[in-house]
Amino acid sequence: MNIVNKFFTYLIHHPERILLRGWNIIAPMVPDQLFLAVKFRLTMGYWMDFNNPKTYNEKLQWLKLHDRKSDYTRMVDKAEAKEYVTERIGKEHIIPTIGVWDKPEDVPWDKLPNQFVAKVTHDSGGIVICKDKNTLDIPTAIKRLSAGLKRNYYAVSREWPYKNVKHRIIVEQYMVDESGYELKDYKFFCFNGEPKMLFIATDRENPNEETKFDFFDMDFNLLPFTNGHEHASHIPAKPKGFDTMVELARKLSAGIPHVRVDLYDINGQVYFGELTFYHWSGFVPFEPKEWDNKIGAWMNK
Repeated sequence: MNIVNKFFTYLIHHPERILLRGWNIIAPMVPDQLFLAVKFRLTMGYWMDFNNPKTYNEKLQWLKLHDRKSDYTRMVDKAEAKEYVTERIGKEHIIPTIGVWDKPEDVPWDKLPNQFVAKVTHDSGGIVICKDKNTLDIPTAIKRLSAGLKRNYYAVSREWPYKNVKHRIIVEQYMVDESGYELKDYKFFCFNGEPKMLFIATDRENPNEETKFDFFDMDFNLLPFTNGHEHASHIPAKPKGFDTMVELARKLSAGIPHVRVDLYDINGQVYFGELTFYHWSGFVPFEPKEWDNKIGAWMNK
């Protein structure tokens, strides 16, 4: 099959993906609500009701338009958020910062430690994980970070807190948990200061495995749905610092209609990851779909 036939076969079977790519390209020219309405239809398969949103993913779109507090910009900036969080839960929960620079060419690569993590401050991608500087391809790292700096994350998601975040590069200390090879992510869904559920992200650094998401209630019972990724073959154990994480999540989410508080646990010592206002940007379905409604009921817009 030649490339033209492959293209038309893909177009026939996945027209919504082609339309979505085009919609993202013209994103900067489209008003927020219209952009979200069409993107929601293309990704979720139905038109959302902005006047009476019911599902979790619908309510995330509503929050993008109507819940816009100035503090949110500071809270999602990967550099500024550390100061914000330190003021609320203490410096002992912050992963040490090695430095912050405006351009990847400004980073003193030769002076960095053997292991580190570099990422852009305004985006959910654009990350370089270095476990051994002797094998790091610096030109490729610079290219990846440069692409991340150019990305207008707000335009393609309308996540308002990111609109005015300064595009920079932050380099942090490399951290690993008890596994010895990864840093599992514990992500708490909080509603007006109360954690209702969490998921654990595993296998994110394994090139031979797809990332896994396992959702739990606050009694650490596995919840019977998937969202974006499948369950792990071995269900993660309850972390040593679980109770501490719950308390920190409460403090960091107080007074906010909804925010996901992302934390790490290293042998019982809890570290802050980031604050995420719009899980998957509200464009990934739950399976079975009834959970989109159940979780949506926890949120008072």
